[in-house]
Amino acid sequence: MEPLWKKASKSNQRVHRERAQPAARAELGLLEKKKDYKRRAEDQHQKDDTLKLLRKRALTRNPDEFYHHMINSKVEGGKHVEREQEDEHTPAQVRLMETQDLKYVGMKRTMETNKIRRLQGKLHMTEVANKTRNKHVFFVDGDEKEAAAFDVAEHLQTHPDLLGRKTNRPRLDQLERIVVAGGADVATIAAMNEEREKSYRELQRRIEREKELTIIQQKMELKRVLKEKRASKPKRVAKGTKDRAPVYKFKYERKR
Repeated sequence: MEPLWKKASKSNQRVHRERAQPAARAELGLLEKKKDYKRRAEDQHQKDDTLKLLRKRALTRNPDEFYHHMINSKVEGGKHVEREQEDEHTPAQVRLMETQDLKYVGMKRTMETNKIRRLQGKLHMTEVANKTRNKHVFFVDGDEKEAAAFDVAEHLQTHPDLLGRKTNRPRLDQLERIVVAGGADVATIAAMNEEREKSYRELQRRIEREKELTIIQQKMELKRVLKEKRASKPKRVAKGTKDRAPVYKFKYERKR
């Protein structure tokens, strides 16, 4: 019972606390307590141990040692700076790869492919034929004056604005029948040409979009395959760029 009585007798003892900063030294700030000293000492010991380890590594350094950071960094102004490397992905590819999954990218690519097919079926790519140089030769019975006065539009019986076409070039009598029947005049034909050019621009944008989605899908599929457990690690043959996915060579593994 004696130990318990000793503990009970100490319940009314005075609590001894660490002294505060004297009033005469108040301008020096708070007086350092034991817990502050311990924290400062532990930090200093950790720094001393780190320096000791670095000195040991410097003394036992292998002069033939090599690691990749030696060639991936350089010293500028006494500081190590990482070498700038070419970005493997465009900003659009990074945004899609971070926010969308593989199925979503595949679905968007399928939608773009279907829209491209519909546009190609509607346009028939006749504008390509109109942009190629025309090598048609007209022979004139007469001298150079008659050849200089030769009117191609009058000879072909069509409107001068339609001479640049190789396809869908109606004659004047056909244009008159269209106007009489309440159809399109020359201004309306120009508007139709502008609409067709707009469709070709849309087709070009969708082709580029489909190509971008194809590259993203290939990169995402390759990243998923590389995460699978394999007996041997695949070897990278070509590094990925903005225009294509990286190429890896996989070792043949027999399946059970």
